Formats: sequence, structure tokens, C-alpha cells
Amino acid sequence: MSSFYSSFASLVSSIYDAVWGMPLVVLLLMTGLYFTIGLRFVQIRYIPEMLSLLFRSQNRHKGGRTSFQSFAMALSGRVGTGNIVGVATAIAFGGPGAIVWMWILAFFGAGTAFAESTLAQIYKEKDGGEFRGGPAYFIEKGLKSRLFGIIFAFIAFLSMGFFMPPIQTNSIASSLLPTFGIPLWVSGLVVAGILAAIIIGGVKRIAKFAAYVTPLMALIYILVSLIVLAIHIDVLPTVFVDMIKSAFGLNPVLGAILGKTVIWGVKRGLYSNEAGQGTGAMSSAAAGVSHPVEQGLVQAFSVYIDTLLVCSATALMILACKTYNIIDTVEYIPGGRSVVTYFVQNPGAPSGEPGVLYTSYAVGSLTGLTVANIIISIALFFFAFTTILAYYYYAETSLVFLFTRFAKRHNREMKARMQRFLINLLRCCNITMVFIGSVLGSGVAWTLGDIGVGSMAWINVFAILLLSPKLFRTFKDYEHQRKLGKKPVFSPDRLNIKNTDCWKDE
Repeated sequence: MSSFYSSFASLVSSIYDAVWGMPLVVLLLMTGLYFTIGLRFVQIRYIPEMLSLLFRSQNRHKGGRTSFQSFAMALSGRVGTGNIVGVATAIAFGGPGAIVWMWILAFFGAGTAFAESTLAQIYKEKDGGEFRGGPAYFIEKGLKSRLFGIIFAFIAFLSMGFFMPPIQTNSIASSLLPTFGIPLWVSGLVVAGILAAIIIGGVKRIAKFAAYVTPLMALIYILVSLIVLAIHIDVLPTVFVDMIKSAFGLNPVLGAILGKTVIWGVKRGLYSNEAGQGTGAMSSAAAGVSHPVEQGLVQAFSVYIDTLLVCSATALMILACKTYNIIDTVEYIPGGRSVVTYFVQNPGAPSGEPGVLYTSYAVGSLTGLTVANIIISIALFFFAFTTILAYYYYAETSLVFLFTRFAKRHNREMKARMQRFLINLLRCCNITMVFIGSVLGSGVAWTLGDIGVGSMAWINVFAILLLSPKLFRTFKDYEHQRKLGKKPVFSPDRLNIKNTDCWKDE
């Protein structure tokens, strides 16, 4: 068994090295820069419009979700363990400067998120009274490449259905064990049971749950962090200086790990805000709006909330309270060498794997460690659980795409029965993976998750770059109608955009 595990770990590591690295980092940043310039800094100019669109409750298309529901569903996928555990890991392996690169990715990534979400709206489809869409759909329809659409959908299906959920459950179980003494397998069983109760209700139930829970939990977490930072406000100027120096190799101690600083910042930033990954586009396609740009703007704003607010809340608490170490290894090794050591200097702080403990001890400076563990465990539970729900929706959307492309020869009734069967099978598999994640090692889970995220990003980014002329045309149409004082309404025929039957039917 140990030999099999060693071989499996070696294979996973090799795939990870092939997917992740500086080429993907540069690609993501350059893509964000390209859309930022091409759209004339839409992520800044249209912030008031983003807020206005977010809270409009109308739902133009029958069967579509409101903009806020789709926003909340995408935000639930973005706000997860990456905001608590992932941020701590980025600091541990990349230093304080990794957070600056997370911010940089978020700024440019908002432009990328706008692009992929707008394209998802343009090329969405109607399926059983619901809208479906995302990279697989706009790759097939916009680029006329069914093969690459299928490849993306297959990777997304595996990643969202099998690789990513265990990361979230592992974080939940690992947090509840020391805090409440709940065995790992019990936590996994409870999470799997609650998940089953919600996803059986389908997309509508997922959207409603996310719309209520996700914004509330993010707000409470940010408020707690603000109180902690208020207590340590005197050290914040030093924290920001350290972050800038570390981000650009100006710190003499951390200069040698500058490459890791950039990679870890971008990697964890992508894992958290998903800009360029393509999953947020799947949520965007579910909304019923009068013009694709509307949902693109809403989703761009969700990147800001995730990274600039929630991730920053965690990072600033950890850095201000100095509850972290910087480790000069590729991954955590017990007893491994630290470049900078703060965590063990805190009285009673154990020396452990970077993650939730860093955040718990930061909050503990305000509430005491016992109360802090309870707060972080509860926050982590809701953050991770809503992310698991989003992952399931992404996996189901990918499955539906794959099925409909391979089942065209069957009659409508047979296709409906087969699709229901496959969706129920996916639910069983997803629930099982969630349970397995409670006892699966976090190192393997994180690596598998990174492989899935990185693979999807490679395909999605090239697709939206190739489709950028149609995106720019659609955006100009939106701006033109606004300047005329009209409510923008999308007409694909007027813009000579093909394969958009969903819009023509409305």
C-alpha cells in the first residue's frame, strides 16, 4: 500500500509541475491586462453599475436565476477554504508579498471574470427550464470546436465532482476535530448528509441557499477581522511595507524566494477568486438578464469581494498578529527549515502545518484561543460547505454538456430519463467524495485541486482570448445603448454573433 501511495504521489507531483509554473502565472496576468486595457478598465469605471445591477431583482427570462442568485452562487464557489487555509498557506510558502500578488491578480482578474461571464451569457442554453452555460458551451459555439468543449467539460467534471470537494471537507473535519472533538469520519458523514439534502432539490435550492448564507457569512467574517485589526492598528503600516518589499524582492531575507512569492500569490489567488478558471462563468450563465454584459459586471464585482475583502481580512490578521512562519520548502515537512519564524514565539502556540491554525491564533489575540477556534471552525464550515455546493453545480453543468453532446440520437423522453439517472449517479459520487475527503490527507487533496484548477485555466484563458473580438463588440453595444439612455437589450443578429439560439427564442 505504501508503495502504491508513493507511486501515486509521484505521478500527481509530475502532473502538477507540468500544469503549474511561471508560464501559467504569466498567462493569467497578461490575459487580465489584455482585457483591462481592451475594455478600458471596466472593473473600475463600472463599479457603481455593478452595485446597481447586483441588487436588481427582475428576472427577464423565464427559468433564469436573478443576477443576485447567480452572483451568490459564484461567490459561494469563490469564498471557501482558500480564504482561510489557502491564504495562510500562501503566506507560509511565499511570504507576505504573496498577498500583494493575490491583489494584483484580483484587479486584473476582475477583467478576466467579466470576459468569461459575459461570454457564458452570450452562448448559454436552455435545459429543462434552467439556463446552462460556461466555457464548454462558448468553446463549442463560439470557437466551433466541440472537441475542446468536451475536453474542458470532462476536466471540469472530474475536478469539480471528485478532486475539489475533498479539499473543503478535509478542512472542515480538520478544524472541527481539535475544536469540538468530533471524529473526522463523523464530520464527513454530517457534511455529506446535509449536502445530499440540498442538492437533491436541484439548482433552484442551491441558488436560494447560497443567496442567503454566502453574503451573510462573508460579512460576519469581515467584521470580526476589522475588530482584530483595530486592536493591532499601530502595526498595520509596517505590515503593508513588509508586503510590498516581499512582493518585489526588496526584502533581503525573502529575496531568494521571490519566484515562489509570485507563484503562490497567483496560484492561491486563482484558487480563491477563480478568475480565469471558468467556473464562475457557469454560475453567470444561469442568470436571466436582458444583456450579457450585465452579468459580466456582477461577476467582476464578486472577485473584489472574495480577494480584496475576505482574503485580505485573513491575510492582514495573520500578518499583523505575526501568527505565521515562512517555510523554505516546496511543501510542509515537519521540522523543516523556516526562513522567518514568528508562530512558535507565541506563548503556547504549537508548531504545525501552515493553515487554519495561523488564522485561529490571529483571532485568538482578540477572543482567546478557545473562542477563536470556535469562530474559525464555524466560519470554515460555512465557507467550505457553500463551496462544495457550488462545485456540485459546476460538475452537474459539465455532465449535462457531455451527455447532451453524446446522446443526440435518442428521443427526448429517453434522453430525459438517462440524464436524470446520470445526475443522480453524480450526486451519489459527489457525496461519497465529500465523505472520503474528511479522512484524506490535505496535501494530496490540495495538489489534486491545483491540477484541476490549473488545467481548466489553461483551456479557458485561450478560449476567451480567441473570442475577445465578439466580447468587445458586445461590450460596445452595451455602452452605446446606455449612452442613448436606453435599457440595454442584447440582439445577437444585430452584432452578427452566431449560435445564440437561446437569445433568439426569448
